This record gives sequence, structure tokens and C-alpha cells, in this order.
Amino acid sequence: MLRDGVGHDLGVTRGRLEAFSDGVIAILITIMVLGLTPPHGATIEDLVPLWPVFLAYVLSFANLAIYWNNHHHLLQAAKTVSGRVLWANMLLLFWLSLVPFGTAWMGENEFAAFPVALYGVILIMAAFSYGFLVRALMAAPGQTSTLAEALGSDFKGRISPMLYLVAIPIAFIAPLVSFGIYIFVAAMWIVPDPRIERRIAA
Repeated sequence: MLRDGVGHDLGVTRGRLEAFSDGVIAILITIMVLGLTPPHGATIEDLVPLWPVFLAYVLSFANLAIYWNNHHHLLQAAKTVSGRVLWANMLLLFWLSLVPFGTAWMGENEFAAFPVALYGVILIMAAFSYGFLVRALMAAPGQTSTLAEALGSDFKGRISPMLYLVAIPIAFIAPLVSFGIYIFVAAMWIVPDPRIERRIAA
């Protein structure tokens, strides 16, 4: 439940926050799907020129799925939300809303340097925003210790922005290397992290 600084109920539940965020992420995935234009031909060879667009789509779909999954578990572990949480959540959704644009530009230009670098900027800003959301939730009035105990040291949360920070300048020299780093970070997060589930069950 959302509360102000003195503990008064402001009438917004975790469920409402989660439902809104789920809807936004679903729309973003839909936008990316609509950006996949089929070729005019009907052979396998006609699909070959589309591989950069499809590969960019797969990575972005994975990233949005990771954020959706982690966001769900994060709110499940939280007891209350606050006004600061709402704004932190909106900041995260803002950067995620740019993923379809970055995906299309990077894929349609076959992983050119600047589009790949910009995609990295979007990813690192989304990562920072998620970190802001975590800290805002932990500081929300009436919050229990479950969230902090479940997250622990959050090694992946700390190293991911560092990898993005390395990948962005590399994009101007070797864009595909940067893209490979983006894939590595996504693969690292796809590996299930049962910390919060174990803590909630306990």
C-alpha cells in the first residue's frame, strides 16, 4: 500500500503498480513485434537480409522479459510502496520505452557503431533506474526487511552497468563486440535467481 512520509494511506497498492508496469512492458513488446516486417519474397534466402533486425529483436525481447520477471519478484517481496517508488518506477518505464526505438535503429542499420552505442546507453540507464527503484522500495515507510535480505549483495546488479559502460565506447571501434557484451549481460540475468522466492517462501 502506498503511504506518505507520516504513514497515511494514499490508496495505491502494489498490485496496481505492478499491473500498470506489466501493461507498459506488454505494449513495448507488441511495438517491437509490429516492427518485424516480413520480406516480399517467399524463400529462405529472402529472410537472410532480415537477420540483424531479428537478432536485435531477440535481444530486446529477452531484456524486457528479464525486467518484467525481476520487477514482479521485486514487488512480491515488498510490503509497501511510496511516492518515491512510483516516480522511480516511471523512470524505469521511460528508459524501457526507448528499447523499441533502439532495437529498430540498431537492427535496420546492421549494428552500426552509433546505434549500438545508443542501445547501450538505453540499457545502462534502465539498469540505473532499476537500482533507483530497488533503493526506493527498501526505503519506503513500513517496509519489512524481507526485500533487503532477499537481494543480498546483488552482484549482478552491480556488474551489469559496468559491463554496459565498457561496451558503449567499444561500439565505436567494434560494434559487434559491444553487442556480444549486451548478449552476455542478458544471458547472465536469464539464469534464474531464486533469492527472493526463497525468502518469500521462508
